[in-house]
Amino acid sequence: MNISFIGLGNMGLPMAKNLLSAQWKVTGLDLSPEAVAAFKSLGGVAVDHKHVLQDADVVITMLPNSESVRNFYLGDQGILKSLKKGSLIIDCSSIAALTSREVSNFAESMGVDCVDAPVSGGTLAAQAASLTFMVGGSKLQFERAKSILEKMGKNIFHAGEHGAGQIAKASNNMLLAINMIGTSEALNLAMRHGLDPKVMSEIIQNSSGANWCVEKYNPVPDVLENVPSSQGYIAGFMTDLMLKDLGLSLDAASEVDAQVSLGTLAQTIYSKHSQSGHGKTDFSSIFNLVSVAT
Repeated sequence: MNISFIGLGNMGLPMAKNLLSAQWKVTGLDLSPEAVAAFKSLGGVAVDHKHVLQDADVVITMLPNSESVRNFYLGDQGILKSLKKGSLIIDCSSIAALTSREVSNFAESMGVDCVDAPVSGGTLAAQAASLTFMVGGSKLQFERAKSILEKMGKNIFHAGEHGAGQIAKASNNMLLAINMIGTSEALNLAMRHGLDPKVMSEIIQNSSGANWCVEKYNPVPDVLENVPSSQGYIAGFMTDLMLKDLGLSLDAASEVDAQVSLGTLAQTIYSKHSQSGHGKTDFSSIFNLVSVAT
C-alpha cells in the first residue's frame, strides 16, 4: 500500500512515523523544510507536490484549516483530479463539516473514497499511537480506513456520514476547552487556600469532579510529568488551535441554533489569553490567566 502523508507538523509527523513502523511505504510532504528533514530521518521519502501523489493508494492530510484543505483538494492546483480511481482520502484535519462534505462529494464524483477523521489526544497520543479518531463517511469507507487508522490510534469511532467526524470533534473540543478552564479555576482556588495541587488533583480525580484534564493533562506545573504544563507549556495543543476549534464549534452550533453559552464564554477567555501573547503556548496555559490575582 502506497500512502502519501501531507502535513508533517507536531501531530502529523508522529502519525506518519507510526505508519512507517507498520512497515508501510509512506511518502511525505510539508511546506516546512525542517519537518521534511525530520520525516526523512525516520526513513520516510519526501518529494515534491506533483510526485508525492503518484500511484498513491491512500492520501492522508493533517492541515491547519478549512481553507488549506479546500485548496489542496479543490483549488486551482487541487489534487483530487490527479488521484487514481479507487484511491482513498483520509482527512485528519479539524475543519468545518461543510468543507468535509464538499471535498467528499467531489471525491466521490471522481471515483475516490473520502472520510473525515479528525483526532483527539494531542501530541503525546500521536507519539504513542493511541489517538482517538472520529470518522465521517459511509460504513464501507469507514471499514476501509479503519485498518490504517488503527496503526495511529486505539479508539476508532464511526460517527456517521460525511462531516459527522468534524461535528464530533468540534463538540468534544468545546467541552475540553470548558473543562480546562473549570479545572484551572478549581485548582487555583484550592491553591489560594494553601492546598497542595497534587493532593487536590487526586481528590478531584476520586470525586465527582473527575475529568481528563486533571488525570491526563493537568494544567498546574509539576503535578504530572511529561505534560506541557511541566515543560513550560511548550508544544502540545496551542491556544490558537483551541481558539480555531472553538470557532468551528460555535459555527456548527449556529447552523442548527444550538445553545452553547459556556462554549461562547470559553472562546472569549481563550481569545483574551491569546491576545495577551500566549497563542503559541499549550492551551493548558489558561491556568496562568485564571490564576492571576484580580
